[in-house]
Amino acid sequence: MPTPEPVTGLIADNVVGFARALRAAGVPVGPGAVIDALKALRLVDIGNRADVFATLEAIFVTRREHRLIFAQAFDLFFRPADEWKNMLDSVPLPDHARPTPPPASRRVQEALAPQSPGETVQQPEEQEIRLSVSDREILQKKDFAQMSAAEIARATRAIADMKLPQAEMRTRRFAPDARGRKLDLRRTLRASLRSGGEIVDLRHLGRIDRPSPIVALLDISGSMSEYTRLFLHFLHAVTDARKRVSVFLFGTRLTNVTRALRMRDPDEALASCSSTVQDWAGGTRIATSLETFNKLWGRRVLGQGAIVLLISDGLEREADSRLAFEMDRLHRSCRRLIWLNPLLRYSGFEAKAQGIRMMLPYVDEFRPVHNLDSMEDLIAALSAPPSPRRDAVRPAA
Repeated sequence: MPTPEPVTGLIADNVVGFARALRAAGVPVGPGAVIDALKALRLVDIGNRADVFATLEAIFVTRREHRLIFAQAFDLFFRPADEWKNMLDSVPLPDHARPTPPPASRRVQEALAPQSPGETVQQPEEQEIRLSVSDREILQKKDFAQMSAAEIARATRAIADMKLPQAEMRTRRFAPDARGRKLDLRRTLRASLRSGGEIVDLRHLGRIDRPSPIVALLDISGSMSEYTRLFLHFLHAVTDARKRVSVFLFGTRLTNVTRALRMRDPDEALASCSSTVQDWAGGTRIATSLETFNKLWGRRVLGQGAIVLLISDGLEREADSRLAFEMDRLHRSCRRLIWLNPLLRYSGFEAKAQGIRMMLPYVDEFRPVHNLDSMEDLIAALSAPPSPRRDAVRPAA
């Protein structure tokens, strides 16, 4: 059997360029995988697009969440030249006629954007290194609502890199522990059988420490639209760091998006959230949403000392006694209730809105969340040992 010819020339250059584009889009492809791909292409029919796709996918894709990015990058990179020209010469469609892009498509298009001669595709880490100290300080303190598209992209990468230390909470369950204070009688007697029934080695039990569950209630009404996407990136990073995180979105109704945010790829997770929610950037009904949460989800997710993050500006459409009742019920059901309000970015903020005044007596902490600094302060607060909880101060009748 004749030895197949090595893949050289234009095909090899295309495979190397395609691997660089995948790395720029977030798919880890090393030089070893490129060499394996060139060897594998010697054994398939280069003219068969399906065979080339399956070969490169088997080598370059190592995680399930990267399959979608690979498929989009393959379709764009190996598109015929005449189709590329038609795409560039076509008239852009209006927003209402433009089809919804699939998840991660923006990242793939940026990775495959034409580069100037001699310019190489930059990795996100290389772009961050070029930021000066003053630029980083400005980005840390800049309001999310005032950021440009490029600044939002850098802020998104900074949020993904945030580390959330695991603040441990002592539970009532026990596990084998050599330094434990409780005698493990069962394991001690079992060990004594090795020495003819004589108790020589005492076994002990210790308390199990687990991170507190986190439950996030995010307001996605129109007044919060400038912050919603970055908050979802933050909750996705928190969900990836912890196992017990539940996320609910509410505007005029409550939607559970916990399963959608567990996807590893952030763009795919956010796209799944947007397809699930029906009341995006609409009105606000905090009382109705909290009532639904307390009735249907409170007992399921608020056990074992859960910490609740209520992310909302508190601008309720129907502020009545129901709102205070549901806030009181939520406060009694969790370990800590932290209200994150973007309106606190104003130095002269006063709780004049009726909804805010009705909700404030039932929260343990009232914090701003409008930039990267405030998010890092929140992470430090979540990781610190909890302070003694105070009782809710009920307003006078």
